[in-house]
Amino acid sequence: MTVPLSILDLATIGKGQTVAESLAGSVAMAQKAEEVGYRRVWYAEHHNMSAIASSATSVLIAHVAAHTNTIRLGAGGVMLPNHSPLTIAEQFGTLETLHPGRIDLGLGRAPGSDQNTMRALRRDHTSSDRFPQDVLELQGYLTGPTRIQGVEATPGKGTNVPLYILGSSLFGAQLAAQLGLPYAFASHFAPAALQDAVAVYRREFKPSDQLSEPHVIAGVNVTAADSNAEAQAIHLAVKRARVSLFFGGGREFTDDEADMVLDSPQGQHIAQMMKFSAVGTKDVVRDYLDEFAAFADADELIVAHQSIGTEERLRSVELVAEVAGLVAA
Repeated sequence: MTVPLSILDLATIGKGQTVAESLAGSVAMAQKAEEVGYRRVWYAEHHNMSAIASSATSVLIAHVAAHTNTIRLGAGGVMLPNHSPLTIAEQFGTLETLHPGRIDLGLGRAPGSDQNTMRALRRDHTSSDRFPQDVLELQGYLTGPTRIQGVEATPGKGTNVPLYILGSSLFGAQLAAQLGLPYAFASHFAPAALQDAVAVYRREFKPSDQLSEPHVIAGVNVTAADSNAEAQAIHLAVKRARVSLFFGGGREFTDDEADMVLDSPQGQHIAQMMKFSAVGTKDVVRDYLDEFAAFADADELIVAHQSIGTEERLRSVELVAEVAGLVAA
């Protein structure tokens, strides 16, 4: 691999798995990632999704940080319109104080939820309109000077937690470029605008105190296994699970029902979401990731290891590390 690899962990709750088992799996994956040489692990904020346990992102980061030693950990990302900038500055300032040099803060402007959940979060539907101003306010709390006279983040002030802008459209690319921040594109589930957004970001980038040159992180799904047949079987199981998540209304689809949906026009949405997916043995995955990094013009890839269980996910983490030059094969 010519670019560093990182991991995006959704703390997926597998079929028949408890939330506690999912979170234990997240700890195990971060420990494995640290052992084999991944750059960072990020956790995404989602709400009211029965298969995702990373809703309290900062709490999960704190737990994983306490069970690892060196790997960078962060949010990929915090959906800033759901929160006050001061609260996030205090949370991530605390994390950085407890685990210095290990904390990242990725910021997105989507709700990470549906409309009812958005209301339950006490979120104003216009909150996302203030995203650029909220990013600057948050940055002021962490790096100084504060933009709200007389208000400081404690902990937070002077911690200089690095910020990243997350996005899946030209808006995030333009904002990241204007502020001179790294840009992470969510191509693992929203692939359509990847190349256009990266081109805009690189063209419009302005250096900042945090970053002198553009830095692009592109998301990609990976299912690596010891055989192509096993990898394809796991990949199909992941797609079936997504059918239940998006169309099940709280119930599990049978495999036959899920396959019918996948073959329908509605199922094409799931196929499109997972357009950028490396599935196969470690050599197949390595070749795909090399090609994808060039296609995305990425400086770093953040990999969502997609599987139906913790053991399969850990094996995928291991196999990719072997062929990416992170560890000896």
